[in-house]
Amino acid sequence: MTNRPIDPATIPRRTLADGSTLPAIGVGTFGSDHVGAAEVARAVDHALRIGYRHIDTAAVYRNEREIGEVLAARTARGLRRDDLWISSKLWNDAHRPEDVAPACERTLADLGLDHLDAYLVHWPFPNHHAAGASVHDRHVGAVGFDADRYLSTWQAMEALVDRGLVRHLGTSNMTEPKLDAVLPGMRRRPAVNQMELHPHHQQPALFRAVVDAGIVPIGFCPIGSPARPERDRTPDDSSPVDDEHITTIAARHGVHPATVCVAWAHQRGQVPIPFSTNPDNLAANLRAVCELTLREDEMETLAGIDRDCRLIKGQVFLWREGQDWRDLWDEDGVIVR
Repeated sequence: MTNRPIDPATIPRRTLADGSTLPAIGVGTFGSDHVGAAEVARAVDHALRIGYRHIDTAAVYRNEREIGEVLAARTARGLRRDDLWISSKLWNDAHRPEDVAPACERTLADLGLDHLDAYLVHWPFPNHHAAGASVHDRHVGAVGFDADRYLSTWQAMEALVDRGLVRHLGTSNMTEPKLDAVLPGMRRRPAVNQMELHPHHQQPALFRAVVDAGIVPIGFCPIGSPARPERDRTPDDSSPVDDEHITTIAARHGVHPATVCVAWAHQRGQVPIPFSTNPDNLAANLRAVCELTLREDEMETLAGIDRDCRLIKGQVFLWREGQDWRDLWDEDGVIVR
């Protein structure tokens, strides 16, 4: 696989419930508290140059203004806004209905856009934290999930679509019980659901539920998350790129194990949004979707290596003393209150 640009017209696309489409791979922009905004913006610029047309952002990443400058410069050189898919996310400190529109408008101003292709509720809790928070930090007003509160936020999100500021809405970091609790109350159902998905954390039940609901799954951390914040690391974590099954398949195809992870994500049916600031890795991730096809038996092998190893645990969003991070994820099939 070379580093020559890919024709954006050849990048596969996923079809949403309303018939519109989005590129089947995107560029993540979460620098994990240690990659600066300027460096992320340079990566986005390179990604656009080599063919990417899907950029995933969020207000809390603190780099939307710099990314907006890149988008403006690329647009001035002929890049068409209609050819881009730009997503952002509502941060947890703006869940009150009256705060939703101002938060979206700030994001649009920072990105220099008149609309977003997708706007997601970043986490299903209004609990937030400062940049660089430790595993022990807690929001003083932290609360557990409440479906009615979530739906009041969602209704304010729906109004953004009515105003033409947002084309599609999305959920993120949800569980199957939480989705079941809110989907019936939504006037505009989510077009996408963003979730951690990699060969060591495949979330098969939630994945099936999302697809069966007509929602496109978008997978973050598709190669694992080697640069994730220290607060999310535990001794039992595993790395899919070090898995012997993946390294064997990679050697067979003459690619890096990370490339196999991205190709697996695409062939399984999710939209991977890997983060990288390395030009070679950005190119390899794009080519994994456009040029690498794993064999059926290889896909079956990868389906069998799920370890239920969640890497982005979210401890900072807990709301009671003595809780475990697993309480965020409703592992027993019941929403933890």
